[in-house]
Amino acid sequence: MSNWTIGIIGGSGLYQIDTLEDAQWIRVNSPFGEASDEILCGRIGDVQVRFLPRHGRGHTIAPGDVNARANIDALKRAGCTDLLAISSVGSLQEKLPPGHFVVADQFIDRTKSRDSSFFGTGMVAHVSMAEPVCERMSSFAAKAVKKAGGKVTKGGTYLAMEGPQFSTRAESHLYRQWGADVIGMTAMPEAKLAREAELPYALVGMVTDYDCWREDAAFVEVNEVIAQMNANGEIARKAVEEFVSALPDEREASVLDTVLDFAMITSPDARDPAIIATLDAVAGRVL
Repeated sequence: MSNWTIGIIGGSGLYQIDTLEDAQWIRVNSPFGEASDEILCGRIGDVQVRFLPRHGRGHTIAPGDVNARANIDALKRAGCTDLLAISSVGSLQEKLPPGHFVVADQFIDRTKSRDSSFFGTGMVAHVSMAEPVCERMSSFAAKAVKKAGGKVTKGGTYLAMEGPQFSTRAESHLYRQWGADVIGMTAMPEAKLAREAELPYALVGMVTDYDCWREDAAFVEVNEVIAQMNANGEIARKAVEEFVSALPDEREASVLDTVLDFAMITSPDARDPAIIATLDAVAGRVL
């Protein structure tokens, strides 16, 4: 059996993986509250897979209400070694049309009302987010999308907005000036929390629309987004299977497995026991 355990966070358009063997939905409790759903545990070949629909089955959870802390904590408790996130996005660049896939390598965080860290007063830690994704996982993901028949760009900046409304045209133009390539509502604080949990993370963005920056185009409408989202979902499901099947037989250690070695600030004798108790999965290795 492989020593990989891949966590798949399914975004809009990807709510289940039907090809998992020995699959069963299991509820994993978290001290950070309720995760979006139970975790679908199974395997593809010799690789263990843990699938969590970010918005819940049936898409019942709004972007700003996704409990990203509980989701990441639950996936860590479920034994995940690495995370592959799937997310529907709008395009801020002409070269990235609907139906295209983008493996993001940078983020701009414009969210404003979400719990963005496992740490805080009583147990302070600071992780680096200069390179916010795992290069190894991202390379595997780009190859998998291509093999699944999708057109993919490896590298791009994802702007995470609060939502749930889409952008104003002025905002869309501003984000383009900032150098953002795609826009979505869920990758932050998810990527930050994955880093704090020492889980190498990659994100595949599935382009559904051109946002609203194109002056000669109609505004984005939900029905059009859903139609493209469903088409993207078919490729995404195949890409997940290709991704897992192509993993090396053995997982070599990643530098991201030990980022907390250099992140803890609070001295051991000043740490809040109540906070430490909630970090048993996320940071138990170093606490």
